[in-house]
Amino acid sequence: MQARSALFDLYGDYLRARGGRAPVAALVKLLAPLGIAPPAVRTAVSRMVRQGWLYPARLNSGPGYLLSPKANRRLDEAASRIYRTGKIGWDGRFDLIVLRPPPARRDRQRLDTSLAFLGYGMLDEQTWVAPRPGEEVDTMLTEAGVHYERFSAAHAAGTPGAMGLVRRAWDLDEIGRAYEGFIAEQRASLGAVTVRSDDEAAYAARFRLVHAWRTFLFRDPQLPPALLPERWPGTSAAVFFDRHAARLRPAADRYVEHCLDASGKVLRQKGP
Repeated sequence: MQARSALFDLYGDYLRARGGRAPVAALVKLLAPLGIAPPAVRTAVSRMVRQGWLYPARLNSGPGYLLSPKANRRLDEAASRIYRTGKIGWDGRFDLIVLRPPPARRDRQRLDTSLAFLGYGMLDEQTWVAPRPGEEVDTMLTEAGVHYERFSAAHAAGTPGAMGLVRRAWDLDEIGRAYEGFIAEQRASLGAVTVRSDDEAAYAARFRLVHAWRTFLFRDPQLPPALLPERWPGTSAAVFFDRHAARLRPAADRYVEHCLDASGKVLRQKGP
């Protein structure tokens, strides 16, 4: 687990609801159970500041970091897709983007990752498609300096044609296998955390669960049922995730509060 990715998970899943801010000492303490060393945390924080995701902030408990408006928007979007609280509807139309890819390979890779995160699939190097408009896509492409055109379109062949288009943009078989693998990999580690486990163990297990689930934001555009195969593995995987995320949440929240309180007390004791 990389420190930068873990920080996004930490802010999105725990700190966003607590004002989107935390002292540096708490960030270090909260990522320690995941095996992330303090220097890696500080390096990742500095990188996120340079990229505009975090702002340095002077908190009552000492120096810390606050989520930027850009980060708040991204985390709100991610939360709605991680917890999948609403039914996925579809009006029969796709959002199509035709763009001029950046010349540098690194910039193209960054663009591909951003579009995939926003739910778009690639038809070819210049053409991307999504089952619904991405709210952030115009801002993201403009900030990246990418020239593009955007269309709303329905497939002339109806649902069968739309399903064929979906198969071109996403490898549903591969995504389905990834969902099955997610359940298999998580079941053993989650089963080891019971009501007798301490809060830190529950927090670490839940953190790894959410971190693994978050990778599907880059794989699965969460297509409407009309465009999915029958017995879609993503449905049972979502039920599995929701059940265990809810089961471990109270203990994980207690551990987060403990780390935030402990960090504040240490800083106050060191003060004048």
